[in-house]
Amino acid sequence: MDQAQSPIVDFHSHFVGPSLPLTTLKGLCGPQRAAWERINARLTDAGALLASLEQGGVAARIISSPPEFIEDAGGNVPQDGYRRVNDAVADLVGKHPGRLYGLASVDAYGGEPSARELERGVRQLGLRGVFMPSAKGDLLPDAEAARPTLAAAAALQIPVFLHPVADGQLFARFKRFGPLGMRLTRGTINSAALFAIIESGLFEELPNLRVVVTALALGGLLLAGTVGDGAKLHARTPPPARRHVYIDTTGVHPAVIRSAVELLGADHVLMGTDWPVVAEDDVGGRLQAALAAIGLGERERSIISGGNALRLLGIDETARALSPLQ
Repeated sequence: MDQAQSPIVDFHSHFVGPSLPLTTLKGLCGPQRAAWERINARLTDAGALLASLEQGGVAARIISSPPEFIEDAGGNVPQDGYRRVNDAVADLVGKHPGRLYGLASVDAYGGEPSARELERGVRQLGLRGVFMPSAKGDLLPDAEAARPTLAAAAALQIPVFLHPVADGQLFARFKRFGPLGMRLTRGTINSAALFAIIESGLFEELPNLRVVVTALALGGLLLAGTVGDGAKLHARTPPPARRHVYIDTTGVHPAVIRSAVELLGADHVLMGTDWPVVAEDDVGGRLQAALAAIGLGERERSIISGGNALRLLGIDETARALSPLQ
């Protein structure tokens, strides 16, 4: 497919930059530590991020900075850490228009000060969404402390990237399964965060709220579509939650993408890779092969590849598609 007509835009990419020390190595040893040392090198290297575009067959990445990458053992981010991360992300994407876009990082469960930092990130720095951990301690997105951030996102008409986190209680139960247990933990908390938003009525309270979950939450989306009158995605027309919820393609598995399309529609599925935690060459080509394998038409392939992400971030897709890629 001609990338100039259908750019591949990766919604799920991470970057922190060198301004804050990473804390991802705490408690790790052996092969796991070595793997995260390689990931950390890419998380702080703008050159590696830019090189990954050509290597992955990706036209642009939307970058975000998970707080868990810079938190201390108590879950605390350094003073002014969010502000410094947002400034660094904005500076980088400003130098590479059309190739990089940024999401703001805030303490999403931090009340009004977090909403103010989000407004600064969007209005002053030009960031186009907000990163929100699925939980903070015992808090889920329906907590009162999270309302200001969600309300600000809705008012600014920007998406909330509801990202999985490592939940200690769940991991204690699933850790015997190793990496699969960690994925199960993160997928479960991602689903629980979505349930919290649906069941609390936040989508009705904030009609402009748009939430993106990862492919790890596919099981939660399936449950939300079949269980409970208040949570049904297909019970009424228009469905009460469907128009608010998007899901990415992390893992780029044809069966997952097909299920996501059937649950939400092709216009609510976004290309996403979890770079650099997952880094591979020509993931763009693998995405196109997966989309073709499940029998999607040209328009559906195009909007999943990049059109949905650009539209969700308020970017003119026509202008973006015609602009030269450096």
